[in-house]
Amino acid sequence: MKTKLLIEQHFHGCFGIDFNKASVDDILYLSKRILKYGIGGIFPTLVTDTVENTKQAVSVIKEASKKQTSDMAKIFGVHLEGIFLNPEKKGIHNPEHFMRLTPENYKLIEDDFIKIVTLAPELDEGLIDYLSDKKIKIQAGHCAGGNLSGCTGVTHLFNAMSGIIHRGQSTALSALINDDIYTEIIGDGVHVSDEALKLTFKTKPDNKIILISDSLPITKSTLTEMTFADEKVYYDGEMATSKEGTIAGSTALLQDIIRRLSKHGLFNPDYINNPYKYHNIDLEGSIEWDDEWNIINIYHG
Repeated sequence: MKTKLLIEQHFHGCFGIDFNKASVDDILYLSKRILKYGIGGIFPTLVTDTVENTKQAVSVIKEASKKQTSDMAKIFGVHLEGIFLNPEKKGIHNPEHFMRLTPENYKLIEDDFIKIVTLAPELDEGLIDYLSDKKIKIQAGHCAGGNLSGCTGVTHLFNAMSGIIHRGQSTALSALINDDIYTEIIGDGVHVSDEALKLTFKTKPDNKIILISDSLPITKSTLTEMTFADEKVYYDGEMATSKEGTIAGSTALLQDIIRRLSKHGLFNPDYINNPYKYHNIDLEGSIEWDDEWNIINIYHG
């Protein structure tokens, strides 16, 4: 079977490279090497950091995008996951750097290369309208509220958000029943159970599901521990967690996740097309897969 190249819209790095701290050369190296895993487009994702460090990271990623060659996964823009989150659902993020969801605070780090912003909509003070006017993708994540008005997507469904309830609203429940909203989900078998995956795939329209890895810099490296989001993260060969046991992100890439979902009868090839539709982008190239969703060949423009 042949499909389009994979687009990864939520990952923090791999091969030991952390987008929050990477140099231009680091990012160019990563974008070239990751193409061999079938990933043809990326949205480098930044975890919560200081305003100064965030601005610097966005600038470096933007500069790297201008120096890319045709043998690299195309950098489409930055996914800003941090800063505008709910401390109650902070996950691995450092709440010391969180700020109120105001246009004024966003302007402190604003850049036209930021294409996706994850935020807590229940804490909004005008930021959602500001981002919407600029055609930025707004995703509910690290949040507790169930009102997703103004959001275009949801960040890593079930993780770091209020779960399914049978009275009232919750983030996960609202995401599942809203057929218009795109929904990220991590299918690595660690972040979401297969039962919850089955529920999601049965409930959501196929064209609104976006598979993500949320991969850590530790992915596809020899590292067993590292500092991520101001926290020491430890990898035991199965998952990466903080000392307290908080899951920090995945240690898989999209190819690994697709292969796993296929093995459990949970993969729909149509999912590969959804990031293209969500972002209205295109890429030249394709992937040839075998029957078990192992990559045979990669063709790119």
